Amino acid sequence: MGVLRVERSAASGLAAKASGVAWRDYDIQLTVYAVLLAAIGLAMAYSHTTAQLGEALVAGTTFARGLVWAGLALAVYAVATVFDYRWLRTLTWPIYVVNLALLGVTLLLGDADAASSRWISLLGFQFQFSELAKIAMIIVLARYLADRERRLDSLTSILGACLVMAPPWILVMLQPDLGTSLVFFAILGGMLFIAGASLRWLGALAIAALAVLPLVWTYVLHDYQRERLTSFLDPGKDPLGAGFQLLTAQKAVSSGGLLGAGLTNGAQNQSDLLPVQTTDFVFAILAEELGFVGCVVVFLLFAALIWRVLAIAWRSRDPFGLMVGAGVASMILFQLTVNVGMVLGIMPITGIPLPFITHGGSSLISLAIGLGILQSVAIRQQRAEW
Repeated sequence: MGVLRVERSAASGLAAKASGVAWRDYDIQLTVYAVLLAAIGLAMAYSHTTAQLGEALVAGTTFARGLVWAGLALAVYAVATVFDYRWLRTLTWPIYVVNLALLGVTLLLGDADAASSRWISLLGFQFQFSELAKIAMIIVLARYLADRERRLDSLTSILGACLVMAPPWILVMLQPDLGTSLVFFAILGGMLFIAGASLRWLGALAIAALAVLPLVWTYVLHDYQRERLTSFLDPGKDPLGAGFQLLTAQKAVSSGGLLGAGLTNGAQNQSDLLPVQTTDFVFAILAEELGFVGCVVVFLLFAALIWRVLAIAWRSRDPFGLMVGAGVASMILFQLTVNVGMVLGIMPITGIPLPFITHGGSSLISLAIGLGILQSVAIRQQRAEW
């Protein structure tokens, strides 16, 4: 009887541990890598603001807004960590509906530039709900794939995941926001792959997608989108038009050398010749001012961050936690690869931001939510030491 009581006590302890919060499993490395990358992003915002205005701490400047967004991101990260991620599985479909509603509101009421309507103004700040949609769709797909853990060799299950992604993808394309729509595809493909979906069916769907590209090119994309997508092939053909951004970015990268010109000392930064140099092309200014060494440090930090994301996902006791990690890792890796490739001239210009580094509160908040959910997984469901 004594042995039985001991065994029951041990079992109760294990059950309590499984259902409770084990703060010793908090992944400090994940936090450190994310904070360091965000700090580099703030440094780039400081450099741009100082180069243009001479003073960074002025209300409304890129750097001042960046500080506010960083503070909000830390708060959101803390809340997402404390929140039990398992509730997200219960709330999946309400999240999906709210996500569609926010994307619809953006189309109807969003602030528009010359060719798109992507932002909603809130208390003086512009917010892109399409950034939040990335995390929402990771949660929704994680639930869908977790519920079909042993049925992903079926074409029906894979097509179901595509149909789940289709409505938000259409709403984003209507804004139009080509970059975010491509990130949706990367999230979907990465999560299906890590979930163990049939490679045969994934290959067939990829071929089908390539087959419809001519129709998308002709009837879906706008003229300016087609110009941006093809300008990287021969930027010198229109050096003052479609190729100007890329040529200026490449000039900035090549001038950085080994150690760079130093923060605030980049020629392209000071002259403000590079359009969207705090957003889409921020990597060009980073390379110019921090040089090859600075770029390597950034790549190492991203590699370490993605490693920790996948480590937390792998240790999760349930497939839902694993799928959330797969989605976040796919999103970060795809955006890093495409943004840097875009600046270097080896990939089309798509407007995809560089995570943490690109100045943009919506992107930073979304990343904070995603990483906070992963910390919630880390402190609640572990299955092995790493």
